[in-house]
Amino acid sequence: MTHPVTSSEITKITPHIFEGLSREIFDGQDDIEYHTMALAGINETVVRQISKNGNEPDWMLQLRLKSLAIFESKPMPTWGPDLSGLDLQSIYYFAKPAGATDAKSWDDVPETIKNTFEKLGIPEAERQMLAGVGAQYDSEVVYHKLKDELVEQGVIFEDMSVAIHHHEELLKKYFMKAVPASDHKFAALHGAVWSGGTFLYVPKGVKITEPLQAYFRMNAKSGGQFEHTIIIIEDEAEAHYIEGCSAPKHGTSSLHAGCVEVYVGKSAKMRYSSVENWSIDTYNLNTKRAIVEEQGFIEWIGGNLGSGVTMLYPCSVLKGDDSKARHIGVAFANAGQVADTGAKVIHIGARTTSEVISKSLSKAGGVANYRGLVNILPSAKWAVSQVTCDGLLLDGISRSDTIPDIRVGTPDALVAQEASVGKISEATLAYLKSRGLDETKAKQMIVNGFLAPIVSELPLEYAVEMNILIGMELE
Repeated sequence: MTHPVTSSEITKITPHIFEGLSREIFDGQDDIEYHTMALAGINETVVRQISKNGNEPDWMLQLRLKSLAIFESKPMPTWGPDLSGLDLQSIYYFAKPAGATDAKSWDDVPETIKNTFEKLGIPEAERQMLAGVGAQYDSEVVYHKLKDELVEQGVIFEDMSVAIHHHEELLKKYFMKAVPASDHKFAALHGAVWSGGTFLYVPKGVKITEPLQAYFRMNAKSGGQFEHTIIIIEDEAEAHYIEGCSAPKHGTSSLHAGCVEVYVGKSAKMRYSSVENWSIDTYNLNTKRAIVEEQGFIEWIGGNLGSGVTMLYPCSVLKGDDSKARHIGVAFANAGQVADTGAKVIHIGARTTSEVISKSLSKAGGVANYRGLVNILPSAKWAVSQVTCDGLLLDGISRSDTIPDIRVGTPDALVAQEASVGKISEATLAYLKSRGLDETKAKQMIVNGFLAPIVSELPLEYAVEMNILIGMELE
């Protein structure tokens, strides 16, 4: 597993990978041509077009059509943030850039698209710190590569559109088994229109010491991105996967409704890190779930910034005895943004343990909520769960709420829930300003200290990126 970096290292070292990042780079759009663009809206014709574009087997088309029927039968969720501004019939559900192929060299990626990923630091990050990289642009994966020594060990790291042909039986065994289309309306929508994503398989006993990364970039106006990620970590294996996301600012709503399914074998370890930095136009309605076998360990580390509305609650199903889960997350809600994030842990096996650490920042009227579930079933004898939620308000008009749901089905379980919300201390702010810092830099120093336990869990380059992104939001 990747060793976490200390907060002192983060503040002292700024790798040149991310030196040029700015809000303009993330919010800027590319002027490109599209080889295929589905008509706006969701219907059977669009679903069949997506399946035909990938030359998919019939079982996948039937799964898509079944998912579409479920989607049409389910109402929009009303228990969370307001989704009334999202017009699902104005979204473009499939957009394939001209010249895009699943390239194995950055030189083969279309120039405009390659330039965007270079500005985001992806090729340089691959050269310096990653065992493999996948890059998706709108609906198409444009680059995918894994180090040769991992290929020789039997590791599979492929674009989903490739895996469905090269590893069909293995993919069919796991596809939408952890997150069925019946789960909720947007899981069903995803099942109908998914495209791109990552298929990662790590054989028994193989330990990948460097992270693997996928980066998802939306560009099309009123576009949607629906990547599907399947990660299978066999018994006694280990891996670390990093997901990065961003989208331009168009002034019209866009939708991200990806799906992540993680399967952690016996005594296996998996760390899933995510830095999502969508534009304020984006509705980020992502679904992530892991099933963990006996003595397995799943760790979720996430940062959520930028999107107008986020609903994201990574879920760990602790199926096997003595399995463990750790959820660490930070959310930043700025003006006009609602970040409704949290974690779900379902304890099934005996002696299962979970830890949830959530930190949120709210500024300029932004709303950052923690919404979580801990469900300890009667079979989870001697289960232990601890949840800690801290919110920091950067002004007097922002908001942060904690909405926990704790269900305990066995009397021998141990559960702890702590929550706090506070403001930046005026005395601390005055002291830092007296030492020569302006107010923005003083606030950023306080925020960095508040978030240090989470940011320090990321690999060095991505810890730096997170600090840069937070700095942009504070400005």
